Amino acid sequence: MQALLKDKSATYLKEGDLAPDFSGIDQNGKVLNLAEFKGKRLALYFYPKDDTSGCTEEACNLRDNYDILKANDIEIIGVSSDDENSHQKFINKYNLPFRLIADTDKSIINTYGVWGKKTVFGKSFDGILRTTFIIDRKGRIEKILPKVDTVNHAEQILHSLMVSKLSSN
Repeated sequence: MQALLKDKSATYLKEGDLAPDFSGIDQNGKVLNLAEFKGKRLALYFYPKDDTSGCTEEACNLRDNYDILKANDIEIIGVSSDDENSHQKFINKYNLPFRLIADTDKSIINTYGVWGKKTVFGKSFDGILRTTFIIDRKGRIEKILPKVDTVNHAEQILHSLMVSKLSSN
């Protein structure tokens, strides 16, 4: 079920901006923050809900391509408003090799500007706008992917970085 967004670029953040700091609890109750990724490239992906069709496709695509992403020095962190228990079940069910942040108060979601109006099957509601932020080794937003292809998300991440690298040469 793919949501049609009224504003496909709802986030106020732009490529080149310093990534907003965040701190959240992962599926194991451990604190996770942006500072842990200094010197690494991070794909911070926001998704609506654990164990739903599109979110499962996206997470499994990232899982299936995890070794390729890691070989390209890309860390993966998922964020949704589901709680730790939901994340733990989702990770166990699909054998996900990356951490998920339980942003139940939506503080990170709001900081990154990915909460907004969505329309699914003609019904409008507020929710998480599926978006991925690629944060470079210095903590700047290198790429924003507001139109995530759930089935090919890892490829989309790698392609966007390859295009970015080519255009900067």
